[in-house]
This record gives sequence, structure tokens and C-alpha cells, in this order.
Amino acid sequence: MTRTCLRDWRCGCHLYFPVAFTFATVGLKQADDREIWEWARDDNHTLVTTDSDFVAMVTPNGPPPKVIHIERCDFPFSRIEDLLRQNAIRISRFENDESGRLLTLRTVRSKNNR
Repeated sequence: MTRTCLRDWRCGCHLYFPVAFTFATVGLKQADDREIWEWARDDNHTLVTTDSDFVAMVTPNGPPPKVIHIERCDFPFSRIEDLLRQNAIRISRFENDESGRLLTLRTVRSKNNR
């Protein structure tokens, strides 16, 4: 089973992704991108991140790890949580697709959130 690592987030996502945890809980809170990449690669994790540096790394290097990138993330965490929940099936399919490298998730901006 692929494990999903959420970068510095705390949420109820474990209900949808039973093996989800943050980098801080595994001692990587201060790690640089390369260290995180290598750790995720070695343990076959999927990285969920807003950091576009991982998008650049996935093309020449991956997978593993696979990367789920939350694009243009300038909205409250509750929107991120909703986005992950709304895409749970899509994320599951991505994790089970051996050829998958990168899944980009976007949220539609409302008029109140520009």
C-alpha cells in the first residue's frame, strides 16, 4: 500500500487516506526537498504538496515517489481538505496506476476568494 505524506498539514484526511501523515511526524520538518524526495522514494510514499519544486523533480527522477501537487494554493486549509476529499477516488486511482508520476489538483476560485 502506498502511503501518503502531507507536507506540514493537520487535518481529518486520515478518514480518506488511512496511511497519511505529515513530514513533522516522521522527523522531516526541517528537511530540504532532496531529503524529503529520497525518503519518499525509499519508502514508496506519495507526496502531497503545494511546493512546485517537487513538480520539477518528478519528471527527471520519478516515480517513486509520486507527487500530488495542489496548484496555486493561496486559500484556507479547509479548502485544501475539501479538495482532497472531493478527489479521493481520483487520488486512489492515481496511486494505483504504476505509470502515474504527477497529479495536479486545482480549486476553482469563487468571486469571494480572488
